[in-house]
Amino acid sequence: MDKFDENPFGEPNIDNPFADPVVATTPVRSNAVNQAIVVLDDYHPFENENAKPNKFSDGNVGQQPQIPAYNQSSRQAYGTQGAPQISTAELQRQQEELERRAADIERREAELRRNNTNGVRRNNWPPLPEKCCFQPCFYQDIAVEIPIEFQKIVRHLYYLWMFYALVMATNIVGAMILMFHSGQYATFGLAIMYAALFTPLSFMCWYRPAYKAFRSDSSFNFMVFFFIFFFQMIMLIIQTIGIPNSGYIGFITALSQFDGTPGGIIVGLLCLCIAISFATAAAGNVMLLTKIHAIYRHSDSVSIGKAQAEFTNEFIHNQHVQRAAANATAAAVSSQMNSPTNRY
Repeated sequence: MDKFDENPFGEPNIDNPFADPVVATTPVRSNAVNQAIVVLDDYHPFENENAKPNKFSDGNVGQQPQIPAYNQSSRQAYGTQGAPQISTAELQRQQEELERRAADIERREAELRRNNTNGVRRNNWPPLPEKCCFQPCFYQDIAVEIPIEFQKIVRHLYYLWMFYALVMATNIVGAMILMFHSGQYATFGLAIMYAALFTPLSFMCWYRPAYKAFRSDSSFNFMVFFFIFFFQMIMLIIQTIGIPNSGYIGFITALSQFDGTPGGIIVGLLCLCIAISFATAAAGNVMLLTKIHAIYRHSDSVSIGKAQAEFTNEFIHNQHVQRAAANATAAAVSSQMNSPTNRY
């Protein structure tokens, strides 16, 4: 009976396309299409916050995330607020920094022009007045000659040497006080001798090699610096201990002055300050030795072989060595020519 109409007495529905059972499912399909159109109408790709879930997804699976057309960082960078603005104080600070660097460059150029007069660089250390009978012996400018990454540690070495020289001068004052307080004349004399001897030697033997090592990346100067600076550290430890009548006011000498009298307490406190200064210099010595040794180990351009090659090159091209070799050769030739065997 499915093939016949429900009303047998009415007009036939043969030409009615909606009577076909296949076409009868059309409303269902159109309903699905309408649902898809509604979803597409509700979908806004540029609204990440108000994104709606997909109606075609299965309830067990869950909602499908909506992918924004642009990321959040680009929205913050190019949003309605625009690019971040720099304050007036920041611009002024940058301008002052640029002016300071320009002035520093001009100062360096003027220094180079002044020191390179007629192709000869003038020495500037120690800084002595022009009318002094002694003239500077070295040229030193950390900001010009030392690479930027090593300028800080070279300055620390220079400050350590200045502090050491100040401590040696203070040691003389403390030894003079001990001479008047307890009659230690030997300590005062040795303190003067050590200050006059070790202050220039420390500059020549470990500071200048370190300066030249960082200036030209010299392995030989690094070796000299490590060798001398290690003994400097041992000497500072001995000075900190302060053996009596050794010329150094260390902890033993300072503690021996506390005899219970007011004068002894004052002298002991002054000597204790000098001993603490020696200990501070020793601590700075250890810190800088460790730091420079770490730099030396992590550097590929310094080695023992390079140090030997630099020593050989310096020894051969040294003017004093060449002059001595020439004089020795001339003396040997002269003695050979004046020998009795060559006369006949």
